[in-house]
Amino acid sequence: MTHSFDKDYWEQHWHEAPGTAPAAPAETPPNPYVQRIARDLPPGTALDAGCGIGTEALELAAHGWDVLGADISSTALATAARQAAERTLSGSMTWIEADLVSWEPGRRFNLVMTNYAHPAMPQLAFYERIMDWVAPGGTLLIVGHAHDPAAMTAHGHHPPDEATVTAADVAALLAPAEWTILFADSQSRTVTAPDGQTLTLPDVVVQARRS
Repeated sequence: MTHSFDKDYWEQHWHEAPGTAPAAPAETPPNPYVQRIARDLPPGTALDAGCGIGTEALELAAHGWDVLGADISSTALATAARQAAERTLSGSMTWIEADLVSWEPGRRFNLVMTNYAHPAMPQLAFYERIMDWVAPGGTLLIVGHAHDPAAMTAHGHHPPDEATVTAADVAALLAPAEWTILFADSQSRTVTAPDGQTLTLPDVVVQARRS
């Protein structure tokens, strides 16, 4: 079914999602693109815009980053905070409940990333919004869902058309005078669904450095 990505949607999503209950098993591993960032870039300040239950944010904090995780769902953030309390982090982790359609961080970061986040606004407008929060010399990492009807069916939902974009769409937002695009392409990752089924999901991945 189609839906809107408002607060009620995300609260229901995370309330029903496996892994959010207090007795849930260990969190799923972070996506490989953030693992690469954590390995290759020196630690600094980071914002995870639409952090969900904090999987990717915690990967950075474990590698020495000082991370702010922002999400609209208090349910997701409660799980994220619980997972953070159970880990040893060499960096720091802060959580904030925020609607990314209107919230402003009030500062810039060495890294701004978003991983499969869908606020209640067109996807490209969201990406253009968070670009402003990258400090000079900093990195932008955008990881999104590529349009794939089969994958959507496997997940049981059909997001609006504007919620799925191409790497070229995202790259077109980055003015050459201000940004150096390091990577902009489609990638695939394999995940295990709650029912044990193995799924190959297509991603849009864009990494750029601000001048």
